[in-house]
Amino acid sequence: MKKEAVEKVTRAVVRQFPELDGVRPAVKAEKGGSERYQIIFKGAAKLPEGKTMKRIVRVVANAEGDVIRMSTSR
Repeated sequence: MKKEAVEKVTRAVVRQFPELDGVRPAVKAEKGGSERYQIIFKGAAKLPEGKTMKRIVRVVANAEGDVIRMSTSR
């Protein structure tokens, strides 16, 4: 996946999850020969009581950086 496409996906993720700004994602090509990639962002979100919560955002995107699916875990 090209750097510009990863940056496009990163902008979409940071718009929705600002606490992941500055996180470098892991990029893997999906199996099956398609032009889809799985991009995983791992970070932490601050909670009101000063605690932190791990946040993992998983994105499936095409080679141009268009987001197909986005999911998060907490």
